[in-house]
Amino acid sequence: MSMVSSFSSYRRGALADAQQGFTLVEILVAIVVLSFGVLGVVGMQAAALQSNRAARNQSTAVALGRELADIMRGNKDVALATSTSSNPYLVANYTGTLPTISANCFTAACTSTLAVAQYDMNQWLARVSAALPQARVVVCFDDTPYASSTGLPQWDCTSAANQTLVVKIGWTQKSLDSSASAPEKASASGSRPAVVLPLIAGSAT
Repeated sequence: MSMVSSFSSYRRGALADAQQGFTLVEILVAIVVLSFGVLGVVGMQAAALQSNRAARNQSTAVALGRELADIMRGNKDVALATSTSSNPYLVANYTGTLPTISANCFTAACTSTLAVAQYDMNQWLARVSAALPQARVVVCFDDTPYASSTGLPQWDCTSAANQTLVVKIGWTQKSLDSSASAPEKASASGSRPAVVLPLIAGSAT
């Protein structure tokens, strides 16, 4: 074999090795790019699921608030009372412990509208807890459900007579603070209701 032929064979072999090397690099780059793409898709799906969950909880809370308004209209004489002793529909701060009832209206006839209200509220709060994670509920008379300084909803109530009856509902959800690593609990200090609805229990006449 001549020296020229040997050199040509060497060049062909070197070029083939180089091409194989470039092919491996290209494959590795493609894998890295594809990995970033997959991670981006997964992140978008996670964000979409989070958004869907928040919207579902919001819709559920609104539906539960409307249900409570219907319940109270069916027992308006009790619902319009302004003291907690005579109006079981008023809730100072529910975070999971169900109120006691004097009678189970499902298994036995309740003989008073007060007993009916106690049973109604016990069952409604149980449904709230089942539907919303670590739910918190306040039902009160309040003309300032939103803080005057910030315009944001607040748990505190003015609780004076002849004011608007409202229900405030919150639950554990992703914090609006992007720097927070943990979800925001409705029972935590500084939390705010996610839903505030006026309740029309009926008129006194």
